[in-house]
Amino acid sequence: MSRPDGAARLRREAASEVLSSWQPAAGPVVRVAACQVSVAVGRPGDNAAGVEHAIRAAARGGARLVVVPELATSGYVFSSLEEARSLAEPLDGPTVTLWSELAKELDLVVVGGLNELGPDALYNASVVVDPSGLRARYRKAHLWGDEPDFFSPGDAGPPVVDTAIGRVATIVCYDLEFPEWARFPALAGAEILAVPTNWPAEPVRAEPTPMEVVRAQAVASMNRMVVVVADRCGPERGIEWTGGSAVISAEGHLLAGPPASSEPAVLLADVDLGPTRDKRSGPRNDALRDRRTDLYS
Repeated sequence: MSRPDGAARLRREAASEVLSSWQPAAGPVVRVAACQVSVAVGRPGDNAAGVEHAIRAAARGGARLVVVPELATSGYVFSSLEEARSLAEPLDGPTVTLWSELAKELDLVVVGGLNELGPDALYNASVVVDPSGLRARYRKAHLWGDEPDFFSPGDAGPPVVDTAIGRVATIVCYDLEFPEWARFPALAGAEILAVPTNWPAEPVRAEPTPMEVVRAQAVASMNRMVVVVADRCGPERGIEWTGGSAVISAEGHLLAGPPASSEPAVLLADVDLGPTRDKRSGPRNDALRDRRTDLYS
């Protein structure tokens, strides 16, 4: 067997030294919160109070971005379209009004799920509010299970909002399982993807980390984008929930969550936005630049 070429060996050693010394760019650090709250269908007042309590707890913990679950004030397991409609509200209704007031009072960005009453249909929506008020509304595009019995699907991509703490995008629950959908906000410069969810619990879960959270970690890592997931808890009409709230770094690492049990929780973590702005995964690679779009159909 021939001995390794000396020049090749030196190149390998030099490359190894570069890799070991390379570090992603550091950036501003923002404290974020994923609020896991108990929600019950038909109890909008109690739900709103529980969400407000969680938002205030997150603010006391220093959070500047707070994410709350999907359909956070209406509940999820509707018995009929009529019941769902009775619990829906427009964008200038009590939920968005309250979250806007809290954002202004506490100097926060709040992202949360809403049963939106549209002109001719209901939408499973997510809103972004900051101290200036409502900044964006997103309507869930990928409807899961029985949701088409109550909601119309959205027909627009995820919004990306410039806020005081960074560029925030939002999608809802099942949307996260479609890699191409989460890619859109990354390409548009999103630094944080906020995901309100209602993840039903699986009958058997052998893994220590729920698969829903693993998928969220993959989205974060592949797009070099912070992902904040706010799941719900509390049984609702026979349905139990995963309780998979989590804060995930742009490298895909769990910074907070998921909680050990499906109970109310406020998860706080400091996220570095540097890797979300510098998409390099090594000295010669970039998560977005290296895509071979010429080969993708």
